[in-house]
Amino acid sequence: MIRTRLAAILIGYGTLAVGACLLAPLVGSTHINLARAFDRSIPFADNVDAQIFFVARMPRVLTAAVVGGTLAAAGVVMQALLRNPLATPFTLGVSAGAALGAILVITFVQADLKIGLYSIGGGAIPLASLGGALVASLVVYALARRPGRTMSTTVLLLAGVTLNAFFSALILFVQYSADFTQTYRTVRWLMGDLDVGSFTPIVASLPLVLAAFGMFAVLPRSLNLLSVGNDIAATRGVDVGRTQRLAFFSASLATSAAVSLAGPIGFVGIVVPHLVRLMVGVDHRVVLPASVLFGAAFLIGCDVVARMVLAPVEVPVGVVTAILGGPFFLWLLVRKS
Repeated sequence: MIRTRLAAILIGYGTLAVGACLLAPLVGSTHINLARAFDRSIPFADNVDAQIFFVARMPRVLTAAVVGGTLAAAGVVMQALLRNPLATPFTLGVSAGAALGAILVITFVQADLKIGLYSIGGGAIPLASLGGALVASLVVYALARRPGRTMSTTVLLLAGVTLNAFFSALILFVQYSADFTQTYRTVRWLMGDLDVGSFTPIVASLPLVLAAFGMFAVLPRSLNLLSVGNDIAATRGVDVGRTQRLAFFSASLATSAAVSLAGPIGFVGIVVPHLVRLMVGVDHRVVLPASVLFGAAFLIGCDVVARMVLAPVEVPVGVVTAILGGPFFLWLLVRKS
């Protein structure tokens, strides 16, 4: 029964995600001729339609799909690990650590060396972002680890929130110390930016994303039991400590990969999991893959809105997700109370 239900849901949500990936590149302030864009007889340098499709739009849509699916899956895992419906991928300070690393590079390194976004070993900004996320993850894990190889979810949450506030303060200090141009670039990056301009950043982030999804694949059954309590999970044969570590590091890895690719885009990790649960129930064997596909379609849709609402001016996609996610978050609080 679960296999039949899972197959039906994957087909439905998969069709939605693939449809969004195919249709979104056709939407924009500039109309393109799709036949001309794929016409190889026209040199790429002279084919404006191909440049718009393959450089401006398609990489952006694929980035939205990767980031949306990754953040949604990380949100599902975080909510099960912390047993808190309001937990997000950014709760444990990983996003703030990644943002701090990127802000330091944008403010100091690029200003001095005049390097591009992806000119050093796959990108100075993504590498610095991953480094900051790694530091934040290790600090939180070291504080939350208890004897017996388990983790205190209370300490995990408190340490993450505290570290998040600390890194956010450091980001504000760096912005205060920078000049106007650098501050504008950092603020713009912190709003979320899917305009990667090529397929290279997506390919560079895939190893981390695939590693995180490989760990997600073995978690659903254990998360079903872990979400109702550690003692109950242990009596049912779940290795609580191993599951906690796997959930923490997989969600942290997924979050750091998404932030390094597109900046911190908020509310996807809380809105999508709850919407999916309202539609398919609470079984993580179904919720997790459905959230990945729906998260991809959701962020692609938000990006289309960001590109079109004030066209030809583009609104940062993080603004759109926050406008949608803020009221939804408040509704969750009221519903929970």
